[in-house]
Amino acid sequence: MKNFLSISVFTETQKPYLAMLLTQFLYAGMALLSKAAIDVGMTPCVFVVYRQAFALLALAPFSFLLERKQAPPMSCPVLFRIFLASLFGMTLSLNLYYVALNYTSATFAAASTNTIPAITFIVATFLRMESISMRHLYGVAKVFGSVLCISGALLVAFNKGPPVKFMNWYSTAHKEDSSPNSPAIDFNSKLDWIKGPLTMLLANTAWSLWLIMQGPLLKIYPAKIRLTSIQCFFSCILSAIWAIGFDRNLSSWKLGWNIQLSSVLYCGIVVTGITYWLQVWCIEKKGPVFTAMFTPLALLITAIFSAFLWKETIYFTSIGGALLLVGGLYSVLWGKKKEECVTDETNAQAEEVKEEVVLESIITHQ
Repeated sequence: MKNFLSISVFTETQKPYLAMLLTQFLYAGMALLSKAAIDVGMTPCVFVVYRQAFALLALAPFSFLLERKQAPPMSCPVLFRIFLASLFGMTLSLNLYYVALNYTSATFAAASTNTIPAITFIVATFLRMESISMRHLYGVAKVFGSVLCISGALLVAFNKGPPVKFMNWYSTAHKEDSSPNSPAIDFNSKLDWIKGPLTMLLANTAWSLWLIMQGPLLKIYPAKIRLTSIQCFFSCILSAIWAIGFDRNLSSWKLGWNIQLSSVLYCGIVVTGITYWLQVWCIEKKGPVFTAMFTPLALLITAIFSAFLWKETIYFTSIGGALLLVGGLYSVLWGKKKEECVTDETNAQAEEVKEEVVLESIITHQ
């Protein structure tokens, strides 16, 4: 019985880690499929509209059936805060992300998202939602880990150096990259080099704000599925207005039985429907910085799958960057875990002191 209880506790404590690991695998699939759909001509803003519409259709029945009694009454201030979260996270961030995919590869897009932990950490610290204590080892580990993650992401993004001749396909990929009409040549153009990273940086900043906004929202509206559904509803409307403003060609809205439909269904139902809910759940359990710190894993997964599926060249600098990403992630997670233990001990000691004071007060009065 004791062993069973210990296993149950272990599983319960590991759930946020497993949830975020699954989330990063799903995000890697999003980067790969989205890039494929946009490369064959799908308009990015139209992609977002369909994605949010499918997500809403998938989540709405569960929201009604599972959280009909749990959801608190909706007030205008709460609805406005949900609208703002949807504007930044599910509308602005996604639309900018898919626009940036026009000028970047899937691996580069995944690499650039590794600025999210640093941005989230900085903003959360500024808002006093996260603490930095350089006098303690866990505080140093959190800062040092964030620096390692960013450094690793930069190494992967600017993947110059000797290539890894993996499974004898390097020569083919190298010839494709060296051709005059190669997408890599276009990607390295000065204009695209500016547009891609800047647009992706804005998208990541908006996403970091969304992560931070979820914590306060969950305290006043704990129905997670319904909260995600409402955000998808607002985002679908806002993205439709965005799409109509930028692309009025009706042919852009046609969906066939191809990679475009598959990508939209995957991103809408699986990514928005499942990963958003998982992230909201993890934010409630562990906070926004914990959730953001798993972002580097999506880059590692995307790079591996890109190499196998599309035979993209892997460089030794990318491997070094991946090692830095994993090391930085481990450092931050260790610091967070250590900080939680210290906080729990401090709170427990404070409760004991409080109980002793109350007991002494009762004895004195008697």
